[in-house]
Amino acid sequence: QVQLVESGGGLVQPGGSLRLSCAASGSIFSIWNMGWYRQAPGKEREFAATISRRGVYTYYADSVKGRFTISRDNAKNTVYLQMNSLKPEDTAVYYCAAAGGLLVTREKNEYDYWGQGTQVTVSS
Repeated sequence: QVQLVESGGGLVQPGGSLRLSCAASGSIFSIWNMGWYRQAPGKEREFAATISRRGVYTYYADSVKGRFTISRDNAKNTVYLQMNSLKPEDTAVYYCAAAGGLLVTREKNEYDYWGQGTQVTVSS
């Protein structure tokens, strides 16, 4: 069992930056592959970024590649999503997720635990 709590969302101007945090508890954090997903109003939840157990490998959706950076600090049981050059289309609820498989994954159905989400709104 893993409990995940996101924080850091809010309102930001287009072109601005935010850093989201996801604090994990309930298990050994370093065994989990971690991911960030997002869900805009009226749309399905979509993949944004993922990171391997030791942070060596990272993968991004084409829509965020070059603007977002995922990282983790296993000593703090925390995964981060640094979001730069934000656009209005980035507006969504952002969810942190943990996957227990052997390999880092982009597949939503391979994530076992999800946080409650944090709202990110990009607007002028």
